[in-house]
Amino acid sequence: MKTESLDLEKKSHSECNDPSNTVSHKSSHLYLPWSRRLGTYFALVLLGTGIGTTASYLVENGNSPFHRSIAASSTGIASVPSQSKTVLSATNPNFITKVVQQVGPAVVRIDATRTVQSQLPEAFKDPFFRQFFGNQIPLPPSQQVQHGVGSGFIINADGNIITNAHVVENTDTVQVTLKDGRTFQGKVLGTDPVTDVAVVKIDTHNLPTVTLANSDKIQPGEWAIAIGNPLGLDNTVTAGIISATGRSSSQAGIPDKRIDFIQTDAAINPGNSGGPLLNEQGEVIGMNTAIIDGAQSIGFAIPINTVQRIADQLTVKGQVEHPYLGIQMLTLTPQLKEKINSNPNSGLSVDEEQGILVAKVMPDSPAAKAGVRAGDVIHQVNGQKIKDAGELQKLVEESQVGGDLQIELRRRGAEQTITVHPGKFPTQLEQQQ
Repeated sequence: MKTESLDLEKKSHSECNDPSNTVSHKSSHLYLPWSRRLGTYFALVLLGTGIGTTASYLVENGNSPFHRSIAASSTGIASVPSQSKTVLSATNPNFITKVVQQVGPAVVRIDATRTVQSQLPEAFKDPFFRQFFGNQIPLPPSQQVQHGVGSGFIINADGNIITNAHVVENTDTVQVTLKDGRTFQGKVLGTDPVTDVAVVKIDTHNLPTVTLANSDKIQPGEWAIAIGNPLGLDNTVTAGIISATGRSSSQAGIPDKRIDFIQTDAAINPGNSGGPLLNEQGEVIGMNTAIIDGAQSIGFAIPINTVQRIADQLTVKGQVEHPYLGIQMLTLTPQLKEKINSNPNSGLSVDEEQGILVAKVMPDSPAAKAGVRAGDVIHQVNGQKIKDAGELQKLVEESQVGGDLQIELRRRGAEQTITVHPGKFPTQLEQQQ
């Protein structure tokens, strides 16, 4: 299975083998004791690792179901036409019904297949082991076809659809089914595993479309409505509220994603991945993408402003360039300082009590070339004070490859200013264990 290592952190995606389970990846590390939790914090980097996603994939024989997400490609998101709509109000007891009637036709089901190579477990290859079982050991087929179901939403009347990247990444076929029953073969225009956004194109015209909101303006307590195809149950509607905004990837237990998330208590299940999260006016505020294993009423969506920015690049270039520095970092507190200094295995000695601690610098990375060292404590970037590692990650993501980042830090009590030129995130890191 592919393991993504984003900007230094290395964490494997885990598959869910329980068809009744409603999550795709474990997030139990959120509750680890300090010794293991420190390791998790050290893994927080300018690009993270795995996320619990909510689309579902099933191996063809039905014996090995697992959950993944599916991403689609779209063209011209920035030019999404504004769509006339009736302003809805939560004071109307039927406002959710009206939202569903308004947006439902623009929500699609995505069925995808991918072929994977099967390997015999190493134990079965051992001659000592095989002498006891001989030819009775069942040999799996050399290839298996996996089937997955996810959701998406139409943002352009000419057939541009947004979904999660893991829904359509590395697929052989993508079939898009509209609410009216029509089906089309989809073409993946691009996927971005770093943000889990993808764009899919179908060859047709005059399609119903969604209206995109400004996700920067949403607030906790506002209504949240999800539409999708959880567990293969098409056109399922759930509702709740926005529980929180600005959840960092580490807070959500998914540090491989370089984005902040919207948290909602609207029910999200496998198959919802890629579907829209709506406000009470029926506007898209986010794309449903993840849940935490074992948690109740906790789901996550990617803010639509982020989705739109990434999808625009996928539409034009087919890929996204993510700036990176090449450091591992964590938010420093007096308590963390004490624990690091008292741990002989940490390899660090910390004088500061606040700031962003550089735990490790990747060799030959932009940070290394600029002179950043492990043990440095960062306080400001481009004159802006930063309080936690998530803020620094966001600033780097919003910077330009080859641009300038003025980093103010303290090293052994002395203040220094270092100029770092973010590089293009090396995709080969995704292949590292």
